[in-house]
Order: sequence, then C-alpha cells, then structure tokens
Amino acid sequence: MTFSTSGPFPPLILDDVRGAQKMLSGVARTTGMEGSRHLSSLVGAPVHLKCENLQRTGSFKLRGAYVRIAGLTPVERASGVVAASAGNHAQGVALASSLLGVRSTVFMPVGAPLPKVAATRDYGAEVRLHGHVVDETLAAAQEYAEETGAVFIHPFDHPDIIAGQGTVGLEILEQCPEVRTIVVGIGGGGLAAGIAVAVKALRPDVRIVGVQAAGAAAFPPSLSAGRPVALDAVQTMADGIKVGRPGDLTFPLVQELVDEVRTVTEDELSSALLLCLERAKMVVEPAGASPVAALLSDPEAFRGPVVAVLSGGNVDPLLMQRVLTHGMVAAGRYLSLRLRLTDRPGALAALLATLTVADANVLDIQHVRTDPRLGLTEAEVELHLETKGPEHCDEVASDLRAAGYLVRT
Repeated sequence: MTFSTSGPFPPLILDDVRGAQKMLSGVARTTGMEGSRHLSSLVGAPVHLKCENLQRTGSFKLRGAYVRIAGLTPVERASGVVAASAGNHAQGVALASSLLGVRSTVFMPVGAPLPKVAATRDYGAEVRLHGHVVDETLAAAQEYAEETGAVFIHPFDHPDIIAGQGTVGLEILEQCPEVRTIVVGIGGGGLAAGIAVAVKALRPDVRIVGVQAAGAAAFPPSLSAGRPVALDAVQTMADGIKVGRPGDLTFPLVQELVDEVRTVTEDELSSALLLCLERAKMVVEPAGASPVAALLSDPEAFRGPVVAVLSGGNVDPLLMQRVLTHGMVAAGRYLSLRLRLTDRPGALAALLATLTVADANVLDIQHVRTDPRLGLTEAEVELHLETKGPEHCDEVASDLRAAGYLVRT
C-alpha cells in the first residue's frame, strides 16, 4: 500500500518502514509494552503503554535521526550534519551522528534546559546556543547549513525521518497484535505519520488518534483548511509537541491516515504526568504523557485494546517539580483555605490537631495577627494542605466548620 507525500520525494510505503527497522537493528531498542490496570479500568478495555521514554536518548527521536543520517552519501557525511532542537531531536541527532562517525552541530535555544544541553554534548555534538525561541534557533541552523555545506537534519519533515519513527508502529503490532486503537502525541507529525503508514498498511482497521496540546494545536485548523496552517503563537509546557505548523510531508499523511486529532489542556497534561509517575512508575515528559491525558479526559471514546505511546521521558527536574505540583492541584490533591480563630495560646495547636484527625498534611501555613482588618482578639491563618483528592478536600473543610472555624476556600 502506498501513501502520498508532497514535494520532490517519492511516496512512502510499508517497505520503507521495514527497511528502517532493519537499519535500526542493534541501534534502537525494541522498547517494552506495559499494561495499565488503572487506565484499563477507566477505558473498560486493556490499555498498554508503549515505553519510548525508555528508548536510547530518552525518546523515539533516535530512530528517525539514525535512518536519515545513515542514508547520506559519503560526500554528505564528510560535510557533517546540523540540527536545531530544544531537546529530544538534538540528542537523537547527536547520538546517531556519533554512532555513524559523522560530525554534528546542534543549535539549541539560549534557555534550553541545562540537562538537555549537557546530554547533547555528551552524545558527541558541538552545541551552539542561539536565539530565545525555536524559530530563531532553526533559522541559525539553516544559515549554518548554507554557509558550511552541512546537511540539515529536519526534526520531522523528511521521508527517512518518518520511516524511522514508523518502526514504533511495527513494534506495536508485533507486541500487541490485538490492538484496536493507537493514541500518539503530535507536534510536527513525524511520529504519528510514520506509525500510521506502517499500521494502516497492515491493519487498516486500527484506529489512530493523534493528540495535541490545546495551546499548540496546529493540526485541527490545518485539517479544516486542507493545508498546513501556521499558528500565530504557541504556548504549552509540552515542548516535545510545541510546533506551530504541520510539516509539508507529514500533513498529507496525517490527513489521509490518522482517524482523529484531539487536544488536551495543560491541567490534563499535568494530571497525566502525575498518573504516569504514581501508577505506572514511569518518568514521562509532558509531550510523552499527552496520549494518557487524552485517555483520562474522555476514556469512553477509545475502543480497546488501546496502546498509548509514551514518546519521551526527557523532562527537566525543575519543570517536573512545577508540573507535578500543577498536576496535584488539577487532581484535587491540594487544598488552600483561610480561616479566623481566637488569638489565644493553644489556638493554633488546636487547629493543627483538627487537621491531624482529618488526615490532612500541612504544606505551608501563614499565621497573621497584625492585620488591621482583624479584631482585637482575632488571628487569621492561611493553610496549604495536601489531601487525598476532591472528596477528601470537602471532608477536611467540613471537619473544620464542624469544629467551629469560619472557613474560606
């Protein structure tokens, strides 16, 4: 079965993906497939997690980068390669180049997370920090390619890249032959397009659902317009799918082969990342958690067995801390409230005793006694509590009111 691409490249076929799979033998890992009882109970059918977060370099990007660079001519290899990326593609290009003995230069934004910059250097690339947004970094990399003759390695819009990413689809069919739905995050569309080319050729009955962050959802308007449409602005914590325009090659493949594209909010991404960590024991970046976010937001919409692709696990520790906090809030695990009490010895201890009985963990407390809005014998306390969920939040507030406190949430 042949699927169309635009521009000077020939159509992509299943044999391209199979050839990429042979090329990647001994290079890319065949990542595991883990079942999720919690997600399965929500969906009402088996849900499996395809763990590309455990791939070498921490994401699927190595697959496409290696196939692309391995396909260069000796003259092109001698000129070296150049790429632009804030993280996963950078590391994939760096490692692939090192394995193939090709010199690589990677442009990264000035504000790129330090662990990703360090990892890219450790994989053998020369890293150049340029620009504060990816578009500026991309322009610098393309200018470098024109000046030096280095081959520019696009993060998603090349047949070799798409074929390499499509090997994830072949593995899914081998590991879960009964699959009925595959859910995958979409940025520029390389992973979704590659999976779709492989899976639809062998199992056209399998439903493929793409997921985008609502703040960077370029595919819905593009699909409506019938052509790639660039967004005026993109804003999401999921930098792995933070792409403002579909690729010229990936767009027709997604348009033809992907059955549906959904969007998820930042709150849903945070909750999904928290679930992956707590329930699946998986460190996953926000982009990698996007399929789980889609399952959580509308579990009845997916026919099982379902495979959700955890596309990457390269998350900056500082971002992880913020996202987990956000996820706890979104999941109703934090409760913030204010209340007034009589300013007398032992009053604060009595309040804390009530919270102990209610099994609420105090994260932060502010005890104010000098506010002019307070009465002579009053004090105000602002509490930030960790709870077990929304129902527990209601129970804690009710217990405080029953103890005689005036509670404001």
